[in-house]
Amino acid sequence: QFTRDNKMLGTFELTGIAPAPRGIPQVEVTFDIDSNGIVHVTAKDRGTGNEQSIQITGGSALSEEDIDRMVKDAEAHAAEDEERRKNADARNTLEQLVYQGEKLLKDNEEKIADGDKTKAEDAIKEAKDELAKEDASTEDLEAKRDALNEALQAVGTAIYSQAEGAEGAEGTEGAEQSSDGDDVVDAEIVDEDEENK
Repeated sequence: QFTRDNKMLGTFELTGIAPAPRGIPQVEVTFDIDSNGIVHVTAKDRGTGNEQSIQITGGSALSEEDIDRMVKDAEAHAAEDEERRKNADARNTLEQLVYQGEKLLKDNEEKIADGDKTKAEDAIKEAKDELAKEDASTEDLEAKRDALNEALQAVGTAIYSQAEGAEGAEGTEGAEQSSDGDDVVDAEIVDEDEENK
């Protein structure tokens, strides 16, 4: 489940990826094994079209004994690996939420009440402090995630209710203008052809 537990067959570097916010770049990785057991790995940045590849020959293949040993190690440490995976997932989720929260506060600064903003900023700071700990437990990371989620939901609710209030005020104002500003004329339409018959 983790790269550190795998045998490295080779490395290459994909360069020239345009700077972009986290989660935006898309890299397409293709693995192809031919009939001779040679592995071809290609990585392509979908945004720039930059591409890099590597060919891995049979010289780096694992012996049957190595494969058996690695399988047994994986089975013996399955529970530990699962806990590490959960911790990594919780850490990644919290990091992403911190990023989204900071962006939300920055993009909507003028729309957020001071109280909501302070609560969200405090929750972001606490989340960052937890992320700075190398040995942060999964439970602690998830607790900070939940607290930050709650603070950001309050901010989101305030932003949307403020937008709805502004739309409602515009609608009422528009209705008042049309009733006050327009002269209404009652008229009767007569079809002259019908009258002449």
